[in-house]
Amino acid sequence: MRALEIVRSWVDGVSPPTSSARGWDQWMDWFSFQGSSYPLGMQTISGAREEVNHDYTGYVEAAYKRNGPVFAVEALRSRIFSEARFAWQRREQGRGQGLFTTDDLSLLERPWPGGTTQDLLMRIILSADFGGNAYITRNSRGHLRILRPDWVTILRGSDVRNPDDDPDGLNATLLGYVYKPGGPATSDAAVWLEPDAVSHFAPDPDPSEMYKGVSWIGSVLREIQGDSLMSEHKLKFFEQGATPNLVVSMDASVTPEQFQEFREKMDGKHSGVLNAYKTMYLGGGADAKVVGADLQQLDFKTTQGHGETRIAMAAGVHPVVVGMSEGMQGSSLNAGNYSQARRNVADTTFHPLWRHVAGALGNIIKPTGSARGAELVADVRDVPFLRQDEKDAAEIQQKRASTLGSLISQGFTPESARRFIATDDFSVLEHTGLVSVQLQAPGAAGED
Repeated sequence: MRALEIVRSWVDGVSPPTSSARGWDQWMDWFSFQGSSYPLGMQTISGAREEVNHDYTGYVEAAYKRNGPVFAVEALRSRIFSEARFAWQRREQGRGQGLFTTDDLSLLERPWPGGTTQDLLMRIILSADFGGNAYITRNSRGHLRILRPDWVTILRGSDVRNPDDDPDGLNATLLGYVYKPGGPATSDAAVWLEPDAVSHFAPDPDPSEMYKGVSWIGSVLREIQGDSLMSEHKLKFFEQGATPNLVVSMDASVTPEQFQEFREKMDGKHSGVLNAYKTMYLGGGADAKVVGADLQQLDFKTTQGHGETRIAMAAGVHPVVVGMSEGMQGSSLNAGNYSQARRNVADTTFHPLWRHVAGALGNIIKPTGSARGAELVADVRDVPFLRQDEKDAAEIQQKRASTLGSLISQGFTPESARRFIATDDFSVLEHTGLVSVQLQAPGAAGED
C-alpha cells in the first residue's frame, strides 16, 4: 500500500491538460490590397483552428474521429492486425516447429462475454496506436480486460517499500502498474497490478522511458492539423460561393447603414454553394476584387496528398495499399508495384506487430499440460492480406521437398534430413553409411 500512496501523490500533483483550441476571433477593421484600403465586409474564409491535444483523448477525438486519412489508415491497420489467431509452437534448434492449440487458448478466443479474438486484437491495436501502450489483464471474473492507457501508471524502482528509491537507478526494474479508473485527477481508488498480471504491448518504444511506448500519431500532428485545415478551407470555399476571397469596396459617401444593408443583400444572394457561379451585379460605386488563390492555384490536391502520404508513412502503411490520392496515380497501381507495396507493409509492419503482441500476451496466457514448454505465437496462415504470398510459399515448399528427397537419396537419415530442412543447420544431418540411389553398402553390388 505504501507504493500506491507514492504513486497517488505523484500523479495527483500533475494538472490535467487543458484544451489548446485556439480561435481566430479578432476582426480587422480595414483590409489593404494593392495600395487601397477597404472595409472588411466580405471576408469569405474565417473560422477556428482546432489543434490536437498531446494526449490519448486528443488523439482519439481530434485525429481518429475527425480526420479522414487517420481513420482510413487506422481502420486498415486494425482490420488486418485483428485477422490473426493464436497457437502454441515448440522450438527446435532455435526454429519454430509446427502449430497446435489447447484449451489454454480459449481465453483468447472468448476474451469477454460476446467477445472474439478479432475484437481483442482490434481493441489492443487501437489502444496502442493512440495511447502508445496497451495493458491487458484478467479481472475477478476471469475475463480479459483492456485498460485505458492514460489511466495506467508504470511504477519502476529498486524497492517498492522505499519511497526515496531512485526509479532511474542502475538496479531499477519494473515494480508493477497502477490503474486508476477515470485518470490520475479523479478520487477513485487505485488498483495495484503485479508485473506478471499484465500484458504490456508497446510496439513503438519511447526512447526516453524504459517501459513505455509512444503513439505514431504524435510524429505527424502537424500533418493531421494541416489536413484538417485544408479540408475546412475546401468546405469554406464552397460555402462562400465556390470563389476565392472577395473584397468589396464602397464609395466614400456610403454610410455605415447603407453598407450594412448592402452586405446583407450580398450575403443572401451570393453566399453558399447553391449560389455558386451566379452573375454579380454591383451599383452605387461598389467594386469587387478577388484576393488570394483558388483551389487550382493552390495546387490543392498535391498539397493535401503530400500530407496524407506522411500520415501513412508514420503508420507503416503504404499509400497505395490504403488507397490514398498519391498512391492512386501512375505506375503505383501496376500489379507488380502494388504487390511489392503490400508485401512491404506485411513484412515491416504487421509481422513485427503480430510477434510483439503474442509475446506480450504470453505473459498472462501460460501453456499447461501437453503444451508446457511451448510459446504463444500468432497464426497468420488464414489472413487474407497475405494470400498473395501463397504462390511464393508453394515454390519454397517445392524446393524444400526436392532438397529433402535429394538428402535421403544421398544416404542421410530421413529424420535428420527433416530437421535440416526445418533448421538449416548442417550439423543435424546424420548419414546412414549407405551410398547410391539404392542405398546399398559399399561393395554390396559385387556380392552374389
